[in-house]
Amino acid sequence: MKFADVTNDIAFRKIFGNENKKISLISFLNAVIVFPNGNKITDVSISNPYQLPYLAGGKSTILDVKATDQVGNTFIVEMQVAEADFFHKRILYYTSQSYVSQISEGKAYKKLKPAYFIGILEFSIGNNPNYFSCHQVRDIETGEQVIQDIEFNFIELTKFNKEIHELKTPIDQWTYFIKNAENLDLIPENVKDEGLKEAYLEADKHNWTKLELENYERASIKEQDEIGIIELAEKRAEKKGKEEGIKEGEKKRAIEIAKNLKLKGLSAQEIADLTELTKEEILEL
Repeated sequence: MKFADVTNDIAFRKIFGNENKKISLISFLNAVIVFPNGNKITDVSISNPYQLPYLAGGKSTILDVKATDQVGNTFIVEMQVAEADFFHKRILYYTSQSYVSQISEGKAYKKLKPAYFIGILEFSIGNNPNYFSCHQVRDIETGEQVIQDIEFNFIELTKFNKEIHELKTPIDQWTYFIKNAENLDLIPENVKDEGLKEAYLEADKHNWTKLELENYERASIKEQDEIGIIELAEKRAEKKGKEEGIKEGEKKRAIEIAKNLKLKGLSAQEIADLTELTKEEILEL
């Protein structure tokens, strides 16, 4: 077996956005979301199913699959490989849009069903040392969840370091699969969940078509290009900051020298020639 990188555009949607293999998405959602009274998802309808033409032109740094379960709950599963500006505001807006779009103006609010965001991130957010965190609207003092219906769940791959023998829960096993599948040759023996087994089989590139493999490679190159652009921008910003810091330090040093020279009676022009400050700047000291 040769498993794909699950964070790749093609692999991610093939596993989680496959209408013909919904068992994997159902298993993953049940592993992440804790429903009241122990309820479980039994069926989902995928809003943006896996389609190669769409993927070929898609943006690979943010991937998402949208689905609705048998009682109308909405789920957004998003894979993001690079942190972007206003990340928190974007997901709040995105999830809220999914919530309010369920009804048109004037319809009864009681028809609104919960919306769940699940972010699989290749970067860290917040100070929680755990790789998985759940965020809800709660009373700060009592912890009571008066305002319900919107929930944010994050899987931070950078914080997940468990070995295969340390996997205790379904979400442990799913996260291990997402982070490590491309480095494995076999389905781990401790995988019993049928949905996760199906995910491993879907990730096996030996079962892919030639077109899927070509698009997989294309998406991988595109992702690396986008990450490279981000890293280059960060390096340039860091270099510019250092250069500006050096210039600022030189300016402060020149001002101190100018002050001392002015106390010694040198003219503004003489000090300007020695320090590269302007006569106006010297006269203002």
